Amino acid sequence: MANGENAGDKLSKARGRFRWSDRDYKRRVLQLKKKSDPLEGAPQAKGIVIEKVGIEAKQPNSAIRKCVKLQLIKNGRQITAFAPGDGAINYIDEHDEVVVEGIGGRMGRSKGDIPGVRFKVVKVNGISLHELVKGRKEKTVR
Repeated sequence: MANGENAGDKLSKARGRFRWSDRDYKRRVLQLKKKSDPLEGAPQAKGIVIEKVGIEAKQPNSAIRKCVKLQLIKNGRQITAFAPGDGAINYIDEHDEVVVEGIGGRMGRSKGDIPGVRFKVVKVNGISLHELVKGRKEKTVR
C-alpha cells in the first residue's frame, strides 16, 4: 500500500471503501434502522388496540406475559406491546388508544424473557398506565 509523502488521497479513498464492511457504519448511512423500525425512528407512537394476548416466557421461566396487539396510526403496521405492571392489562380494553415506546432491549430488540416483543405500553387514552396501576388516576370513559 502507498504510504509516501503524497499518498493521502489514496489512503482516504481506501478508508472510505473499507468502512462499508463496518456493520454500524453501513446501517447508519443507509438508514436501515429507520426503514425496518415500525416506529420509523420516533421514540413513541400511538396505536389502536386490536386484541389482548398472553405470551409465554422463555425458558427457564414459566409465566404468561400480558401483551396487546395493536395497529399503529401513523403507518398501519401491527405490533405487539408488553403491558408492564401488576394487573395493568385490566386497564387496557380493545379499541383503546395507547402510546407505546421501545422496551429497552439491546439494539432495539426484545428484552428479557418475552420473545418477539420490542415495545411497551406507556399511556392508555392519554393517561399514564403506571398511574392507573398505582391507583392514583381513574380511566376516563370515552
